[in-house]
Amino acid sequence: MFKICKAKDGEPTTSEKVKIKKKSKVPGVMITQYVEELPDDMTTPEFIRKPIALTIPEGKLAIFRAIVTGKPTPTVTWVRNNGEINEERYKIVYDASSGEHQLQMPHVAVDQSDTYKCFARNEYGKAVVTAALNVIEVGYKKSRALQESRTEQTKPEINEKFWELLLSADKKDYESICAQYGVTDFRWMLKKLNEKKIEREQEQQRVVERLCNLKPVEMRADGAAEFELEMLLKDPASKVFLFKDGIMIPFNADTSEKHGLRQVGKKFVFSIKGVDPDDAGLYQVEVGGVKIFSTELKLPAVDFLVKIQEVKAEERQDAVFECVLSHPLKKITWLGKNTPLQQGDKYDITVSEDMLIHTLVVKDCLQLDKGIYAAVAGLKSCSAWLVVKADNDPNLHGKKKAQPFSLNLPASKDCSLETPPFFSVPLKMHNSPQSYECYMSCAVAGNPRPHVTWYKNNISLNTNTNYYITNTCGVCSMMILKVGPQDSGDYTVIAENPLGRVECSTKLVVKGKIFTSHFFITL
Repeated sequence: MFKICKAKDGEPTTSEKVKIKKKSKVPGVMITQYVEELPDDMTTPEFIRKPIALTIPEGKLAIFRAIVTGKPTPTVTWVRNNGEINEERYKIVYDASSGEHQLQMPHVAVDQSDTYKCFARNEYGKAVVTAALNVIEVGYKKSRALQESRTEQTKPEINEKFWELLLSADKKDYESICAQYGVTDFRWMLKKLNEKKIEREQEQQRVVERLCNLKPVEMRADGAAEFELEMLLKDPASKVFLFKDGIMIPFNADTSEKHGLRQVGKKFVFSIKGVDPDDAGLYQVEVGGVKIFSTELKLPAVDFLVKIQEVKAEERQDAVFECVLSHPLKKITWLGKNTPLQQGDKYDITVSEDMLIHTLVVKDCLQLDKGIYAAVAGLKSCSAWLVVKADNDPNLHGKKKAQPFSLNLPASKDCSLETPPFFSVPLKMHNSPQSYECYMSCAVAGNPRPHVTWYKNNISLNTNTNYYITNTCGVCSMMILKVGPQDSGDYTVIAENPLGRVECSTKLVVKGKIFTSHFFITL
């Protein structure tokens, strides 16, 4: 025989005067201590194994299992939130060999779906843990809604912004958006996205005849940003609205305004002038209360560790501009006399493998190529002159050599430029989905040039071929091409020269497995 318990039996008795909450080593377990100080060798109850939530078809055997510890040995009881635990439908079993307490429900029924609690008590305290039982109806009773609700319960809460971006994105961008929001199940994502697309298209058909050529927001060379779409409205008099992070913002056909709209036939071009950090966010176009297009303006937190410098070149020679970034970018904007430059016969634009060093080569320089050139990365920019010396420049060929002259200067004092190492850009915390690429970088300076060593959990990585490590102009980077659970841990960079030694550390957290084989599913 055992005691029939209701939920109220889990409440403390009047003799439990002291109530000290203790932190359990097991997540989800609550411990209460009844005395100010525990006697020697005595402990409050604790769960070594806690019962977990169950989802099981009706008619099967459902079992909650628990293993507890404590001195003196705790007494274990089970209670149900809404109803009683009786001998007819429940069995309480204790296995002395394994120390496991069980609450068994043979031929479990739908009405036994509930929240259950397991209490472990001794004279010094109690521990309690809660577990849910979900019993599924079988046969024709099982509704589609129940299946969907179960599926939703197993998925994390997804920001609605994630779906808005996917609905307007190109398929090639799905993977990067999923990585940004930590979504790893592509099969589930594509199924949900397909459902949302059908709903969105049905809504859009009320106000739009045709919608195509959606181009996400991009920064322009002049410091503005713009995005565009082609849209044929059913009612040409319909009003078009622009929202940023859910708040409607005014715009004007006058391009001198902060937010502008330029319309040419079916083409709508929205612009954001003089972009600053406050302009980052989700932009949405609506017509008649229906969402038409969503795009996110992201401004990378990047700066120039090494700016481009003035270049002097002879006619018919190549001129090279080079800069080093604090954070990897696949592409930056190059300007020549305020005009965007493109890869081609005249210009060669390249980026290093670690995406930190960006190079512009002006080929076969002529007098008309001289002027100011600029590199633009996000909101940061730097510029320098290109000086092209003519063939008849006397300073180049010595046809008219300058007269020698002498200048007497006072004796200079010795000045040492040596400095100990220091980090101008430290390492940052990283969260990376499994199977994705992970990149870490920092910037270190010092004179003499510091020697840099990477460590993971205090083990040197400099000779480990699983990690791609580079040091370019003081930008120290490490790349893991395919992150796995074994890559989680603490990473440290140590820089040292004869004048000193510094270090900085970060932690890499690997989130979960990416099922890349499901990515190429046709919608």
